[in-house]
Amino acid sequence: MATSNAFLSTPSKTPSDKSRKHPNPVSAESSARSARFEAYNRLQAAAVAFGEKLPIPEIVALGGQSDGKSSLLEALLGFRFNVREVEMGTRRPLILQMVHDPSALEPRCRFQEEDSEEYGSPVVLASAIADIIKSRTEALLKKTKTAVSSKPIVMRAEYAHCPNLTIIDTPGFVLKAKKGEPDNTPEEILSMVKSLASPPHRILLFLQQSSVEWCSSLWLDSIREIDPTFRRTVIVVSKFDNRLKEFSDRWEVDRYLSASGYLGDNIRPFFVALPKDRNTISNDEFRRQISQVDSEVLRHLHEGVQGGFDEEKFKPYIGFGHLRDYLESELQKRYKEAAPATLALLEQRCSEVMADVARMDSKIQATSDIAHLRRSAMLYAASISNHVGALIDGAADPAPEHWGKTTMEEQSKSGLGGWPGVTADIKPPNASLRLYGGAAFERVIHEFRCAAYSIECPRVSREKVANILLAHAGRGGGRGVTEAAAEIARAAAKSWLAPLLDTACDRLAFVLGNLYDLALERNHSHDAEYGMKSEKMDGYVGFHAALRHAYNRFIKDLAKQCKQLVRHHLDSVTSPYSQVCYENDFQGRLGSSATSFCKFNQASVGSFCLELTDGGPAACDENVKDQENIPPEKNGQQTTPGKGAEARGALRESQMTVPETPSPDQPCDVVYPGAKKELVNGIDVGARKRVSRLTGNSRNTDHIRAQDGGGLLFGDSGSRSGSAYSDICSSAANHFARIREVLVERNVASTLNSGFLTPCRDRLVVALGLDLFAVNDERFMDMFVAPGAIDVLQNERQSLQKRQKILQSCLNEFKNVARAL
Repeated sequence: MATSNAFLSTPSKTPSDKSRKHPNPVSAESSARSARFEAYNRLQAAAVAFGEKLPIPEIVALGGQSDGKSSLLEALLGFRFNVREVEMGTRRPLILQMVHDPSALEPRCRFQEEDSEEYGSPVVLASAIADIIKSRTEALLKKTKTAVSSKPIVMRAEYAHCPNLTIIDTPGFVLKAKKGEPDNTPEEILSMVKSLASPPHRILLFLQQSSVEWCSSLWLDSIREIDPTFRRTVIVVSKFDNRLKEFSDRWEVDRYLSASGYLGDNIRPFFVALPKDRNTISNDEFRRQISQVDSEVLRHLHEGVQGGFDEEKFKPYIGFGHLRDYLESELQKRYKEAAPATLALLEQRCSEVMADVARMDSKIQATSDIAHLRRSAMLYAASISNHVGALIDGAADPAPEHWGKTTMEEQSKSGLGGWPGVTADIKPPNASLRLYGGAAFERVIHEFRCAAYSIECPRVSREKVANILLAHAGRGGGRGVTEAAAEIARAAAKSWLAPLLDTACDRLAFVLGNLYDLALERNHSHDAEYGMKSEKMDGYVGFHAALRHAYNRFIKDLAKQCKQLVRHHLDSVTSPYSQVCYENDFQGRLGSSATSFCKFNQASVGSFCLELTDGGPAACDENVKDQENIPPEKNGQQTTPGKGAEARGALRESQMTVPETPSPDQPCDVVYPGAKKELVNGIDVGARKRVSRLTGNSRNTDHIRAQDGGGLLFGDSGSRSGSAYSDICSSAANHFARIREVLVERNVASTLNSGFLTPCRDRLVVALGLDLFAVNDERFMDMFVAPGAIDVLQNERQSLQKRQKILQSCLNEFKNVARAL
């Protein structure tokens, strides 16, 4: 390495050098180094402008605030730019590109424009550099509303007295935020500096004042976290002249210079002192003072210390001149080593940018090729429709653990909550599993069953019963009690089951609505898997929004149609002309026991009892025991509401006698089997006096009476065995259970399947096509060419072309560099 005196005679080309016919190898090597440096500088500028992350060898200056980083940068530049000692308050990195230009007798400094690879006009006054750095920092921090920013400021300095060197100056470490800054500013600075210093291709230039002992260094441990072995760290002890007066013997100097025990045996720090005079002086005088300080330091070590110091071991590391030469040679060495890898990376990036330009050209061309755009859009919509069908039929891609939903999540995210009118906690089988598509659809169907069977026929006031019963009596006929009970059951079914049907349709629509995002994910993953890029529609935001809207409208229309269909079924089974309430087989089945009824229900829902949650039973019988909303086979404690106790209290019409003048206050007694023959058709023909008796199950009547406080609601005859009111309520509960069973088991499930799933499989692609593509070209292009969209695409293409041009220029330069290696 050269000594500090070499600083005064910086190598430079002269006219006589250029006129030589036979250039020597030294000048050829110097030319190659200059070419490498310029190539990396231009590549660095492009990387900053376009956000490219390229492993360019760089030097990162680190250290605490006031440790001398700015003074070191000025010394490297060869001129002072902070003559007024402006507190720059650097809270952004500064990339300082120093270019050795023999023709630049005065410094030429230019700042790279923000978000551009172009450089601005040269800064005339060197003293304005600090002001520009400060103003740019404040402007960006105000815009981003942050205390620090990792976005760098890039300054290029061309000068005859500076080396070919690039250094990234970072904000100095601080222990406490300045006045007006957030309290966490020190932590943010430390985090940002660590992020800048972490890439392995960067050389760390760590500065620490000589007055700080190695054992008490505040920031050395932070540097060790980044580079544990200091393999890529250059340690600089600044303000070395402040420590010289403490040394009197050679062993003291040698021990301090070796830093043994703290940095390792192979780590050699540099010791630098710079001029303290901040008066306005010329650039030549400034460089002379730097050289003079180096000489004075060496003279003091020779003359002021008894025995001097180990020159062979430590002299190459003392003085600014040695540090400057070392940094320049080390960076050039790294440039040379990284050139092949950088060339390969540039070729890759050029290919990628070229492909981006080609895709952008295709998009712009597609705006004028409507036929091609229609075809691509149709194929994309058909692909999404096919994926929706696959999800309905059953699929495990994408992962249900991430995309599926539990029953509780469906209720919450759909905004519907629980089932209206149901107070019980409805938990169908597999409620805790994350399902989507057809599986989630079937779970909602079964959840609706559970909710419907958990509703009992509501209690009816005596006034309502009296109004219905007496009105039937006024019209004549002998079926007044039966008709009254049926009318009550029909009204209750309409009131309580209609909201359940609407909620079921809305929940199913929510399940199917979620399939759009899953279909997009499946389409994206399948394209990536099979390398299909021909029908990519990325970037057409208007088209994607229209496609999503059309899909949501299709599902919404299906939900509306299904609501009408299930309401029609509800109206049918609750119609006065319906015979659901009078079917003899149902009456006979309810006359003695509900066992066969429960078996029927279990058989009808058996396919939905498959419990797959962790710890769930395998057999349906065990599952029924765990699910309180599923009617059990023979368990009085878990009987589905409306299908057990109500069934046992059912009345056979052939066992009824109708009073001549029905009255709600008349009690009714149990009729014996011998009386059944009198009322085969429900009315006694002839002159015989009609018997005002209604048959009923004594156990159920007692149950109703107990619920009503032990007395008959239509009279004070507490000692009587029953009343018209209690018998009508019991009969109405049985009619309600029959209506519910017919509706749920015979109508709703099949209607919802055919109303939702079949159209999604068969008609979705047609519906989307009619909605999106059965329009004229002008309306069709509205999805792709929004106002100003063409200009945006054109600007994006120009930016890509500009990036391609810069990268291609860098690539050509590095090819030339590679040939010279």
